Amino acid sequence: MSPLALPRRPPRRGTRVESPAPAKQVRAAIYCRKSTDENLHLEFNSLDAQRESCAVYIASMKSEGWIALPEAYSDAAQSGGTTDRPALQRLLADIGEGKVDAVVVVKIDRMSRSLIQFLQLMEYFEEKHVSFVAVTQQINTASSAGRLLINVLVSFAQFEREIGSERTREKIHAARKKGRYTGGHPPLGYDIDRENHRLVVNTEEAEMVRELFDLYLDHRSLLAVAKVVNARGWTRKSWLTKEGIRREGRGIDKVYIQRLLTNQVYLGLITLHDEVYPGLHEAIVNEETFRQVGSLLVANRNCGDLSARNKSGALLRKLLRCGRCGSIMAHAWTRKGGRVYSYYACNKAQKQSRGACPTPTLSAGEIEATVVNEIRRLAQDPALVDQVFSEALEQTQQKRLRLESERTRLLRQRQQREEAISRLVSTLEGRNGELPEIVTERIKEREAEVAQFNGRLLSVERELATIGSQTIDREHLAQTLAQFTDLWDALYPAERIKLVQSLVETIVYHDEVDRVEIRFRLAGDISCASTTGGLSQTSLPSYRYESRTGRT
Repeated sequence: MSPLALPRRPPRRGTRVESPAPAKQVRAAIYCRKSTDENLHLEFNSLDAQRESCAVYIASMKSEGWIALPEAYSDAAQSGGTTDRPALQRLLADIGEGKVDAVVVVKIDRMSRSLIQFLQLMEYFEEKHVSFVAVTQQINTASSAGRLLINVLVSFAQFEREIGSERTREKIHAARKKGRYTGGHPPLGYDIDRENHRLVVNTEEAEMVRELFDLYLDHRSLLAVAKVVNARGWTRKSWLTKEGIRREGRGIDKVYIQRLLTNQVYLGLITLHDEVYPGLHEAIVNEETFRQVGSLLVANRNCGDLSARNKSGALLRKLLRCGRCGSIMAHAWTRKGGRVYSYYACNKAQKQSRGACPTPTLSAGEIEATVVNEIRRLAQDPALVDQVFSEALEQTQQKRLRLESERTRLLRQRQQREEAISRLVSTLEGRNGELPEIVTERIKEREAEVAQFNGRLLSVERELATIGSQTIDREHLAQTLAQFTDLWDALYPAERIKLVQSLVETIVYHDEVDRVEIRFRLAGDISCASTTGGLSQTSLPSYRYESRTGRT
């Protein structure tokens, strides 16, 4: 027989009945994230939808003391692969200060798509006694089953993100193999053909790129080139993004020039990591010029003033190259039997082994004497003087054409800036003659650009006038070269090094045939002070000359 349920005895009169304790207040923070900026301009976008869903969930938990914090923790156009997000960092800071008891998201991948980072966040939440809730996935970290399910879902989210990244990389790789442009900042000298996904040559900027290569061959210094182009008012590439936002080019520095001079896109190529593919765009710079500049950049690496660092007095330091492997032949010396022997040896053979490059060492005295003698023969050979004279004429003509092209470009750019100023002023003429501050600043910027163009135009006109007044005389050139022969013996060692460095670009030693190939600098100035007088400055064009070394 089952026991009877006895009726509950009513409380005695005057007995106090206690009401249930109120639920503890839980301050819930809503976190939202969107990977792209697509449709963010809409009145009701994805972030608003996420926040609304989370707010409904918190309202359903009102009986348990949940309230939604008014602070908006929303990250727009932020990747889930990193925790370096402004709103998330603010949320973590508030959790650290004890202002948050629970974090609510629509899905767990809104918090993170990286398993390691997500686990770190969960560990931080647990340390601060903060719950985590994913509304649409019915996950709550208050239970062990919820924590297990979170780890499984985050693993899938990370897998999905990595698969998407791999597909994107494969697509870019395939496009670059076909020579197509795959996005990013377009290089100076090219515009973007977005319809055909390729680069097209910008004629005016292409002239600037060629001039930068020529300037480096002339000055042999990145800093000197940067000073020249900044004095001219040149800037980096200005362009319009796909969304129509204009990116203004900033000033040019030596780092930018070095990247430009080593960018193989100017040879008509497309690069992807260490791989190079033929591009669909046209080349701006020829291979010979690109090679010359590359060789100079390698030779000048970690080497400032060559004469200042050349304590050993090596006449051909950084100039002499191995004909077999192309490496620099470095100057060295050894002491034997109380005598010092100076020589040049291939860097590759010294750093690796003799088997890496079989080129033998060269006596410093012999090879230096050979080079000096060939420079002297240049002054004494009428045929070579004629060659130098004709190439000097051609070089002067090319310089004139470059200056005229730059003058045309500057005039066009100045006109564009003046028209922009006129449009800004005419648009606001009906506003009592008062211009908003932002428009006034824009007009001042354009006026400063016009003044900069005017200054450079003045310099170009002066250079053109100087070229027009100059007359290159063959006899004067021959006399100038003859002065080198008369002056050489009177120069100090440091002056000889400086003179040779200004004349010679590279010297290649071919041990197979025992010959040296001398390449003189483009526009190298012969100038050197001495007690017997000075050499007048004359531009020598680049040409090759070969001779026997005279080694036994």
